[in-house]
Amino acid sequence: MVTLPHRARGVKVLKAVSSPLRLQLLNLLFDNGALSYTELMNCLKMNPNRDAGRFAYHLKFLLKADLIEADVEVKKYFLTDLGKMVLDVADRVEKRVFTPKGMIVRTSHFTLEEFDQNKIANSLIKEAKVPPELAQKAAKEAEKRLLKSKTKYITAALIREVVNGILIEKGFEDYRHKLTRVGMPIHEVTAFIEAKDYSLDASNMLSKAGQNVLGEYTLLNVFPRDIADAHLSGSINITDLGTWILKPSEVFHDIRFFLLNGLKLDDNTQIPIEPPKNFEAALTITLNVLLHTNREINHQQVLSCFNTFLAPYTHNIDEDTIKKALHLFILNINQHAQATLEIDLTVPKALTNKPAIKPKNQQSHDDKYSDYEKEVRHIANLILQVYSEITTEKPLINPQLIIKINSEILNDQENTKNLLLKAHTIAAHNGTPLYFANVTTKEGTSIFSSLGTKLTPDLTTDWETDTLRTGCLGNVTINLPRIVQESTNDKNKFFGILKERYELAARALNIKHNILKQFGKNSLPFLLKNPHGDAYFRLENCSKIINFAGLSEAVEMFTTKNMNTPESQTFINEIIQNITTFRQKISRKHGKRLYHAILCCTEASERLAQLDIEKYGIAKVKFSGTRDKPFYSTSKRLKLKTDPLTITTEDRLFTQKLSELATGGSLNIIELDTIEVSPLTLLDLTRQLVISRQPLDFFTYNRVVTHCRNCEKSWFGTLHKCPRCSSMSTLGTFDQFNST
Repeated sequence: MVTLPHRARGVKVLKAVSSPLRLQLLNLLFDNGALSYTELMNCLKMNPNRDAGRFAYHLKFLLKADLIEADVEVKKYFLTDLGKMVLDVADRVEKRVFTPKGMIVRTSHFTLEEFDQNKIANSLIKEAKVPPELAQKAAKEAEKRLLKSKTKYITAALIREVVNGILIEKGFEDYRHKLTRVGMPIHEVTAFIEAKDYSLDASNMLSKAGQNVLGEYTLLNVFPRDIADAHLSGSINITDLGTWILKPSEVFHDIRFFLLNGLKLDDNTQIPIEPPKNFEAALTITLNVLLHTNREINHQQVLSCFNTFLAPYTHNIDEDTIKKALHLFILNINQHAQATLEIDLTVPKALTNKPAIKPKNQQSHDDKYSDYEKEVRHIANLILQVYSEITTEKPLINPQLIIKINSEILNDQENTKNLLLKAHTIAAHNGTPLYFANVTTKEGTSIFSSLGTKLTPDLTTDWETDTLRTGCLGNVTINLPRIVQESTNDKNKFFGILKERYELAARALNIKHNILKQFGKNSLPFLLKNPHGDAYFRLENCSKIINFAGLSEAVEMFTTKNMNTPESQTFINEIIQNITTFRQKISRKHGKRLYHAILCCTEASERLAQLDIEKYGIAKVKFSGTRDKPFYSTSKRLKLKTDPLTITTEDRLFTQKLSELATGGSLNIIELDTIEVSPLTLLDLTRQLVISRQPLDFFTYNRVVTHCRNCEKSWFGTLHKCPRCSSMSTLGTFDQFNST
């Protein structure tokens, strides 16, 4: 090739790009990389017979100007560095001519900036690891399309949409996936703001919007495709998706840690709270623990052995002082935190010989909790008094009470009958749900949350290490009716799909565990603070729950028989056996505390039923509830029969069967409906449930209560008009277990 003088070569280059056809040819090579002679003609829509001479002329012109080169081996043409430089200059000239002021972009940082193609390329390289050459091509194409659209204003979101569209067209879906923007449509944000939902105050709106964004992020960037698709399609339900990578579900506290050490926060602006010197200070530090923890959990925090641990602080204190302090404490929790108080009616055997934590100004240092039996009962009695007074007119949903009972307590007529009667009076008349934990067979070593989650000393056999300062990591619910639909009544296929879903759920829980283990100190600064060389919250000991939605619906769909028929019972047995086998195999990989359970989960029960109806049609789906509000069962609701008051035989058998699925816990909801029942009669029923051949581990009595805000009165059942003032707009219905 003849070397041209510098100025002559520049003229040659300018002359080469003076032709629109030659400039178009350069752009084709930039966008597509190397192209053959035939491919170039086809892209230019030129006829090989008619236009061959004209095309060859322009091609040679570009070759002589060193703007393109030919690869003889592959018989293709490609741009030279000079060709790329010329195209860049041509683009700048074009933008100066047609957009003299430049395009203005509204950025995601709430600023206005002039459009810059290089920022798109840099973003592609940084966010999605796109190769630089491909990033430049995509950025240039995006700029062309935006200029051509003549849109009035450009946003960062619009640019991202255009770039993603280009990546999809070119077959780069993996890069597009990494660039996907998470957020909420304008319509959904407007719906939040305009919603007539009094629970959605400003704080709740911000929380819900943020959780929607983080939920999208988790599905797109945290979970593998199969887990994300399983959740979106309704095969499983990942509860609390929006905070999955940030928070555990529940915490079981050991307040002795704070009674002994005080409350020392990492934030230097906070004044440390010293170990309490009296009962009021002990409640204050406990309330502070609840307030700090409330920000770092999704659902419940349980104050285990609440009255036992506080008993030493009430020694020689008058009753009125204790009661007033408890009343204020309960009202504060009701306003500011979700909590459950676990109430002992006697000192648990596991604590009998444990040294009692007490105010440092008390002289004796060898006291044990067994020395405070009287105080334990006294605090329990006062808590029940406070609840009875608060709930006279209106049910109290938070904090919730768990009453721990066993056969010894039930037979101790002198000391505990009055306490048990008070508890059953609240359950029978006030509509406030009280929970009863049967600790007969576990010697008081099992602990429960009000959701039904259970922990036992099954890791180290040490009760305190295995059950306190830990909790429940999360909950994934498997949609059993969906498996029936997909298996087309083939039993082998049913259990094959069930095993796949079980493994998906276990993997999702393991992902959460690993993320919290790695980044939990950022999202859980209080629970995982390490002031004494040992973090308060034992993340490694948390349970991971695989829950099941629609068990009864699935069995009846598969067998086309009632739950109490031999065919249905056989199928339930097979489900339990297979799930137990799955857990034994999978727990070797995902940890011993991978449990299956039957727990209330309104989110899963409603969502999964609705998705199945949309997919298969309402006629082909068996569900609970109504056509307007369908749901799958995620709890065990037991019916009562009267004269005498007892649970039906069918329900008792079904409950006993399901107990084998409740390694991680279960909640038996006994429906009182509108039955008028005396506290003594209800106590007799509790005695049956605790000491029978088929005892219940954990149960509650449930009533639907309608409360009138105008009259401040409550009635059993769902009412549409106040019987006292005839008002309709002031009625509120309390049913803690609705849609489960």
